Amino acid sequence: MKVPTPSDHSDRKDEGKGLAMSVISVSTDASLDAAPPTPDFGPADRLVCRECGASYALGAAYACVECFGPLEIGYNFGTVTRADIEAGPSSMWRYSCLLPVASYAGTEPNLNPGLTRLVKADNLARALGMTGTLWVKDDSGNPTHSFKDRVVAVAQSAARRLGLNTIACASTGNLANAVAAAAARGGQQSVVVIPSDLEQGKILTTAAYGGTLLAVKGNYDDVNRLCSELIGDPLTADWGFVNVNLRPYYAEGSKTVGYEIAEQLGWRLPQQVVAPIASGSLLTKVDKAFREFVSLGLVDDTAYRVFGAQATGCSPVAAAFRAGHDVVRPVRPSTIAKSLAIGNPADGPYALDVVRRTGGVIEDVSDVEIVEGIRLLAETEGIFAETAGGVVVANLRKLLASGQLDPAAETVILNTGDGLKTLDAIAAEVGPTAIIEPDVDEVTAVLVRAAAASIEGR
Repeated sequence: MKVPTPSDHSDRKDEGKGLAMSVISVSTDASLDAAPPTPDFGPADRLVCRECGASYALGAAYACVECFGPLEIGYNFGTVTRADIEAGPSSMWRYSCLLPVASYAGTEPNLNPGLTRLVKADNLARALGMTGTLWVKDDSGNPTHSFKDRVVAVAQSAARRLGLNTIACASTGNLANAVAAAAARGGQQSVVVIPSDLEQGKILTTAAYGGTLLAVKGNYDDVNRLCSELIGDPLTADWGFVNVNLRPYYAEGSKTVGYEIAEQLGWRLPQQVVAPIASGSLLTKVDKAFREFVSLGLVDDTAYRVFGAQATGCSPVAAAFRAGHDVVRPVRPSTIAKSLAIGNPADGPYALDVVRRTGGVIEDVSDVEIVEGIRLLAETEGIFAETAGGVVVANLRKLLASGQLDPAAETVILNTGDGLKTLDAIAAEVGPTAIIEPDVDEVTAVLVRAAAASIEGR
């Protein structure tokens, strides 16, 4: 196990401003008057406050000192062509020219995630009564079987540029897997902090990668608060918390989901997208990807609607949408969809903005409906989704039934993780059709009963 050691660097926090920063080490051979080298972040050239617009130099910072709003990446893209992208590798690194990474980031040791399949889901569409084309963007094919490999890849690159030797995170499970695996592949140390009641499969797979895994007695919001408190402590001077002080970089990795959808559709935008909401970042970044492609002239500027999907047991953004509020009121999560169980979602208000601007809707579904959604996707398309995928399918069905989503429009739904991660959710619902002796007559009897039951159920 690689265990990070405490550092005596106590100058990593600007105490006067309360903004966590990372200091870039300079060689002792350099002149005392020499400026530190500027890290290579490709087309990214600044951090920008999403609230007041204040700009800052690129670094490990995540909050504006003027208004305490969240920071995001500012770019100077220049000219980008379809040919440039198509000539790139068969991974998310084909979009390096649109991310806050050096042009060589994809050649450094990493998991090379992305370019996952876009599945034409005719069977599911038929089952739901849809006449328009339905697609499933299936991110369960990533290295650790969730979309989190994308965001971690960008954060890992940022950590390297900033001289941080340990990557860390607060996680509801999928991010834990991704950080631990990426660190192992990259020869870095990792510290992963999770709620202690996560699905056992996610705990074991994270532990298998050999980093430091801390299980906290509390929910995700307790875990996230602890990680925020650790930033600025001398102990974490050389750590990059991917979803805290590296969050501006990390979040940009989700744009690659949107980029891929547009490219895989033949360089055009779908009419409708349904995305799960945990922090809300994925939904907002898919929208950002579409808008960037339009602004760069890579796709036509066609209308699209973005829909958000939550579990009823943790649905603060859906509740705010229904109430017409701009502020998301925190809740205490209670749902089987643990990967979406963020009661105080950082990007909730921005998800509301995107959905309202595009004419979409945010809905939520019960745990029973989530399991039904998992089974429906598996039985119709052979895609076994984790609970977040069940949330998306169940919300798709609910939105169709209520007439809020157009059944004739081309629609893309996001499956963000593999069902093998959340087997507990369906353990009581599925199993062998029958347990039999090794006898042909018993096989025949079972099949006859199954056929009769099928006819009776029609």
